[in-house]
Amino acid sequence: MKSAYRIIGLLIYGGIFNLALCQNMDFPDPVQNPESGLMLKGGNIPENTHDIDFAALPEIESEHAVVNDVRYAWGRKVHQHNYLIHYKGLYWAMWSDGVGDPRDYSAMEHRGKVPGHDLPGQLVSFSTSKDGLHWSEPRSLAGAPKDGHGWIARGFWIRDGKLLALVTQYYGKGYRGKGLQLHAFELESKRKRKWKHKGLLMDNAMNNFSPKQLPSGEWMMTRRDSTANVHILIGGVSGFDKWEDIPLIGYKGSELAAEEPYWLILPDGNLVAFFRDNNRSGYLYRAFSSDNGRTWSAPVKTNFPDARSKFSGLRLKDGRYILVSNSNPEKRDPLTLAVSNDGLVFHTLGYLVGDRHIDYPHVMEHKGEILVAFAGAKQTVEVLKFPVSAIDQLVKTSN
Repeated sequence: MKSAYRIIGLLIYGGIFNLALCQNMDFPDPVQNPESGLMLKGGNIPENTHDIDFAALPEIESEHAVVNDVRYAWGRKVHQHNYLIHYKGLYWAMWSDGVGDPRDYSAMEHRGKVPGHDLPGQLVSFSTSKDGLHWSEPRSLAGAPKDGHGWIARGFWIRDGKLLALVTQYYGKGYRGKGLQLHAFELESKRKRKWKHKGLLMDNAMNNFSPKQLPSGEWMMTRRDSTANVHILIGGVSGFDKWEDIPLIGYKGSELAAEEPYWLILPDGNLVAFFRDNNRSGYLYRAFSSDNGRTWSAPVKTNFPDARSKFSGLRLKDGRYILVSNSNPEKRDPLTLAVSNDGLVFHTLGYLVGDRHIDYPHVMEHKGEILVAFAGAKQTVEVLKFPVSAIDQLVKTSN
């Protein structure tokens, strides 16, 4: 009996010691140390991550393609909100294809300047490619919106073997206010590249990325409502429009003005979510869930720098994690890729593309290749393609 008590005592002491060690090292843990702000630490990264020399980061070699370019319109057309997927032998890209509000620039200057955007009349377009580099002529995916409304591309979702495209309807300028709805369109014919309206997924909702499956088998995605509050949606099993709604973060009145959240499954099955901060802190925020998204730790400001821009990540098939973002806190230039072994702390940062305004990345992996879609000054849809081995070379070079 004494031996049993001794073992229990050692286990308790060991647990306390490990917890203290985690806290002393400030290493994040979804359960033991969710308050940690450590998210970026490695060989080529200064202690103050706002001191990173982004021009000196090691560059990831890639192939580059332009899916579509509307810079000829002198700011009167807009391309943004880019998404990718591979389905039945083809890469599919979708984006918001809108009316632009031109700035007072010269013909050359407007090519690098972002026009006014998210105006009424915005469409969603799509294109396909066999190799991710040569793309078909764009076509309309959702058709024309109702008068005074617009569409925003929200990503692809393969559910029950069928390809769905999620599209948000908004009224007036921007998504806040009345008229906000999340709709689903289903690919009716791959050969004819024809889509049909499947139905309303949720009223007063705009997701950020398409649903991903939880360890429980349920689907999960984030939702922003018409006042920009962030929710978690869990479900999508019994029906594409059947979801449990869990309020997560209010937009106003808190330290964090959470925008465009993104989440990943950690190796232990817990979840991590990252948030853009519209309060201009210059850093990403992070929260954890240990119960399949039903409850979350309080979001904590990390040391991962951010330009107050959308970002995208994934867990590679080899188990590592990558995060593609505008990590320069001063501007949306360049686009960088960070690497992590555990999804908690990213140890390497590399340069993807820059020397101009670029944003709204979406990253995917297929058969040993990485594709990153992004927008150039919200007037081009572009894609980078490189092998996973380029990430190995990045890590080797940086450390």
